[in-house]
Amino acid sequence: MSSPRIESYRFGRIVIDGHPYSKDLLILPTGVIPNWRRTHGHEVNPLDLKLVLDAAPELLVIGSGAYGRMQVQTATFEILKKSGIDVRVQKTPQACELFNAERLGTRTAAALHLTC
Repeated sequence: MSSPRIESYRFGRIVIDGHPYSKDLLILPTGVIPNWRRTHGHEVNPLDLKLVLDAAPELLVIGSGAYGRMQVQTATFEILKKSGIDVRVQKTPQACELFNAERLGTRTAAALHLTC
């Protein structure tokens, strides 16, 4: 099975392998997990990434929204680092490009906020 590929992104909408999504989501090396919800709205804490931690990717790309409004807690960075997962946070348009660039050569996951 090949890693999912992001075909397009615009505010509030992303297309992955021909399937459109309009809610935040996770992309794991094995597939898409739609309707990703966080414990505290525009904040990512370790509990929000349990599925990512279980998948144990080499790299997690976090899309912080079109305007970068979603924040990642310090504890989240610490747990990812302790788990051996490199993490990069970018605004979602750039995060989508980075995910596509890394997905074939590295076991990569993404956590994407599609709106603000």
